[in-house]
Amino acid sequence: MKKPSEKASGKGQSNSKKPPPKRKPSQGSVDIYAAQCQECLKWRVIDTQEEFEDIRQNITEEPFYCNRKPNTSCDDPADIEYDATRTWVIDKPNLRKTPEGFKRSLVLRKDYSKLDPYYITPSGKKLRTRNEIASYLKEHPEIKDVSASDFDFAAPKIMQDTIPEIVGKKDSAKKKIKMSNDDNQVEL
Repeated sequence: MKKPSEKASGKGQSNSKKPPPKRKPSQGSVDIYAAQCQECLKWRVIDTQEEFEDIRQNITEEPFYCNRKPNTSCDDPADIEYDATRTWVIDKPNLRKTPEGFKRSLVLRKDYSKLDPYYITPSGKKLRTRNEIASYLKEHPEIKDVSASDFDFAAPKIMQDTIPEIVGKKDSAKKKIKMSNDDNQVEL
């Protein structure tokens, strides 16, 4: 699963003329972070979640450019192409950086309908809501200068055109599955 920084205006930049191969859905969290260059629209892999969050929290005021990565320019080939070989998600721009000592984790639902954001505490406990965070902070007064409002549970947008065909695309609120058996068609 990919997590680009702002918007996927680089959509369809794949050099391949063939449709992407069918792939097995994978569950889990983000495995690569990427940001799109404001100038050339190429995607650049961002080495760490922390570096990605630095870029994301100021993306409107400080757009990402290729030269922000060492030894990289717009003349270099893209690090990664936006295509359906993986599921891409777009995080909310200017989302606050995760407080030090905590880690933001995103878990994809099996039906690919949403990513659920969680925060992992310094002690390894998974917190699912702002109320859980407030309780945790109250129980751990040694954690200074952090409040529940420092955590954002906004879920990134899943790019529908990158969801594996096996899963099926989300078609508004209802999902229709057509099964064909000779001349008989059944809609579920």
